[in-house]
Amino acid sequence: MILYLHGFRSSPLSFKARMLQQRMTELGHASEYQCPQLPASPREAIALAEDIASKETSQSLTLIGSSLGGYYATYLAERLGCRAVLLNPAITPPRDLEKYVGVMTAYHSDEPFEFKREYIDELKALKVTEVTHPERYLLVAATGDEVLDWREMVAHYPASPQIVIEGSDHGISDFAKYQDEVLAFCGIETGNRQ
Repeated sequence: MILYLHGFRSSPLSFKARMLQQRMTELGHASEYQCPQLPASPREAIALAEDIASKETSQSLTLIGSSLGGYYATYLAERLGCRAVLLNPAITPPRDLEKYVGVMTAYHSDEPFEFKREYIDELKALKVTEVTHPERYLLVAATGDEVLDWREMVAHYPASPQIVIEGSDHGISDFAKYQDEVLAFCGIETGNRQ
């Protein structure tokens, strides 16, 4: 099963989440893909993800985390012992999200939500200084990411398999080129040879 964790201000309607859902459906694995709407509270987001993940074994579960979802996926993969794919993951969100404390809207909705100051401490509690089994992580990092520094990503997962994309952007707008490689890491047979 793949559990996709979207990024900050994002949703299950994000480009990559919808693309992966469509590809999983094409491959006959629609029931093995979930992408919930994550609460603004990091603690609540983790609790929701853990609840979904609890129905799977560590061997049958792969987390795919984008941006802030990558930070969550790293924490959860360490706790649960499962695989994780990290798409332009946030490495230091307590630092990066400090300026977003307040009320804002998500990218795919006009519905306001509040990112509270205490969420920064919730993020700090999820920090993973070093992953214990680097082979369980696949990093996909774009050098053209305009939001996060790809060098921090590469440095945080030095012994993990990595796909470093020259150029692209934070949303990995050319993700279609890499989705089957990502799914293969998740244990999904795509029919494409890498």
